[in-house]
Amino acid sequence: MTKDEIEKLIEPLMAQENAELVDLTYAKEGPRWILRVFMDKEGGITLDDCAYFSDRIGSLIDTAGVVGRSYVLEVSSPGLDRVIKKEKDFARFAGKAVKVRLKAPEQGQRNFQGILKGLVDGKVVLEAAGKTFEFPASLVAETRLDAAAQV
Repeated sequence: MTKDEIEKLIEPLMAQENAELVDLTYAKEGPRWILRVFMDKEGGITLDDCAYFSDRIGSLIDTAGVVGRSYVLEVSSPGLDRVIKKEKDFARFAGKAVKVRLKAPEQGQRNFQGILKGLVDGKVVLEAAGKTFEFPASLVAETRLDAAAQV
């Protein structure tokens, strides 16, 4: 079972329900395996949405048999500091404050904050302190909206 297999399995459900799969993680935490599904839709995600999608996603995964062990399924909204992963999200959130964490230090640091300019030619473009930074997407560990700076 891979994350890609799970994404391919649940994305049609998301599309059918006019929702978007934002992120998915599958990891062992202590003795348990946790599958976290972060989703969004126009107008946001409610607690009822989470319960509904949890039932539907759990049924899809169990019927397909893509997870061969016991797991805990958590379905939630991505939150105000949502992760930005997909190319369309880099365009959607251009002009917003973000935090970028690199896999390895660049110019002596791994963490950058600034205004997202987008994803251009495979590079995350960020404006910070009057400078433009371009980081190859392959070197970026994570890009998140900076909710504190948005307020």
